[in-house]
Amino acid sequence: MPIRIKTRTISVLWTAILCTALLLAAGAAPARAQGKMAPDQKKAIDEIIRAYLLENPELLVEALDSLERRKAEAEVAAARKVITERRDDLMRDPGSPVSGAADGDVTLVEFFDYRCGVCRRVHPIVATLIDSDKKIRRVYKEWPILGPQSVLAARAALASRQQGKYFAFHNALMEAPGKMDEAKVMSQARKVGLDVERLRRDMKSPEIDAILRRNYELADALKLRGTPSFVIGDQLLRGGRGLDGMREVVARARKPG
Repeated sequence: MPIRIKTRTISVLWTAILCTALLLAAGAAPARAQGKMAPDQKKAIDEIIRAYLLENPELLVEALDSLERRKAEAEVAAARKVITERRDDLMRDPGSPVSGAADGDVTLVEFFDYRCGVCRRVHPIVATLIDSDKKIRRVYKEWPILGPQSVLAARAALASRQQGKYFAFHNALMEAPGKMDEAKVMSQARKVGLDVERLRRDMKSPEIDAILRRNYELADALKLRGTPSFVIGDQLLRGGRGLDGMREVVARARKPG
């Protein structure tokens, strides 16, 4: 849990900074005349700063906490900028399958990999969320980042659209136990009624190359670190959440402003 910076601590910190500045100014005056600070002056200042920090180590923790908070805030702002500027690419790319409410008041975009264990665990949670909330529009972004088998599964899923079975196949791949290798992918394809030979041909389509390229580029622009990742409204959600957590994010997305 982040440590809160109290008023007294801030006052102490500013006092320390002021004292250090005065010491630097006093020591630097004769040094400027010579063009540099004397080694003994620099050593004295270093020792004073070190002693103060050793006596007040919580200041280092608070400084690091502040740095991390600012970094997180900057990441959120940067992600929202990308979401705003690339909204159509994220939510209206014709190469990305869509389910749920066609005109939903909130769009949920999921970046996933069929070999990702967390994606598999989150899969039924997202399905329940969509089934229980008829105003959510869901966009599927195939983002295979866990090796060649992931790429093969993503290509097969996208190719299954030509036979009108993407959603059944997507669910089958997410729910299939064991390793997601080529044999497993094709076995699940047969189970949902896909013509496997046609599927193999369609997987070679240049259109699929283009869809995956666009998804990789979007993930890079958003600085995604792994799967699953979600864009819900104008919010970027890294990693999975429980059903209540997902509902809270959707509720925030619905709030005006």
